[in-house]
Amino acid sequence: MQPRPFEAIVVGGGLVGAAIALGLTDQGVATVLLDEGDIAHRASRGNFGLVWVQSKGFGAPWYQRWTRGSAEAWPALAADLAARTGLDLALHQPGGVHLCLSEAEFEDRAAKMARMQAEAGNHGFDHRMIRAPELRDMLPGLGPAVVGASWTPYDGHASPLALLQALHRAFTAAGGAYIPDATVTAGSAAPHDFRVETAAGAFAAPRIVLAAGLGNADLAPLFGLAAPVRPQRGQILVTERARPVLPMPTTTIRQTGEGTIMLGDSMEEVGFDTSQSPPVMAEIARRAALSFPWIADLQVIRAWSALRVMAPDGLPIYDQSDRFPGAFTANCHSGVTLAGAHARIFAPMVAAGSLDPSLAPFSAKRFDVPHAA
Repeated sequence: MQPRPFEAIVVGGGLVGAAIALGLTDQGVATVLLDEGDIAHRASRGNFGLVWVQSKGFGAPWYQRWTRGSAEAWPALAADLAARTGLDLALHQPGGVHLCLSEAEFEDRAAKMARMQAEAGNHGFDHRMIRAPELRDMLPGLGPAVVGASWTPYDGHASPLALLQALHRAFTAAGGAYIPDATVTAGSAAPHDFRVETAAGAFAAPRIVLAAGLGNADLAPLFGLAAPVRPQRGQILVTERARPVLPMPTTTIRQTGEGTIMLGDSMEEVGFDTSQSPPVMAEIARRAALSFPWIADLQVIRAWSALRVMAPDGLPIYDQSDRFPGAFTANCHSGVTLAGAHARIFAPMVAAGSLDPSLAPFSAKRFDVPHAA
């Protein structure tokens, strides 16, 4: 089968792959986006929708900087996508809070935020620890169980589904080739010469980016890379629509542009099991009702679970192959937050042929720690 030639192949049509593919196309790189389709463990469909900085990078200041940079790139990305596609991404970045339901939680949070500020060094990390009386002026209907919260000005939220649709529309409108139902069944690699086979045809290019989420674990070794990622299940509840009442998102509760309230943030190590767990759902609902008692009066109309893409240390993996230059991988569980960085920072690096040294701490080589004899 004669492969169709392109200048770049991106494997994975979710938020990560679509953002990178659009970024490459905007750099003038003729790009094909191979999408496995609905059989994929599509984390993009189950995303909570936060553009979130304050919880990212504890103990890893390079991740904090990367997340901050992406959040700062989001307004321009959203405006650009709206102009190109007519879609409103419902971006709202008024800052965000992490609610604490006990003094122990508040003190632990204060210590964590102080450490992140210290680790940020000259880059800075603006935050405040806010006690309940002031917080009640910021968040109407806050429950008496809330003792306080951390706040940062960087945070916000957006519509994950609108983002995914906009990235795909903008990519194809810019001349990118989108290939659905294209699970990679075989691949070969040489420096700046990559070929993949799919049920939808064969493709060749001097660059390849693996952005297939959990599928990267099996694909990466074919191209001289490593992606030691595992699934982590998260569950989400969605209530009926309510009048606009939440002026800013929290880590676990946000009001969408349509008025529904999303509740989430479970972290479960259950392999590839995407079923739902009533005890976990009940705990999500319990903490939400303690935070905002009025939520208990709303009907839950939808619920789902999805699988995050997690590295052993929970941080993203960005890498390039030493053996086969031109091969890259991108793995993360924050496809919404990091869309700005993927489209506007990571993709230009791939187009130029190599990753900036600032991404070296994200390499999978960090897991190559020799064992003591």
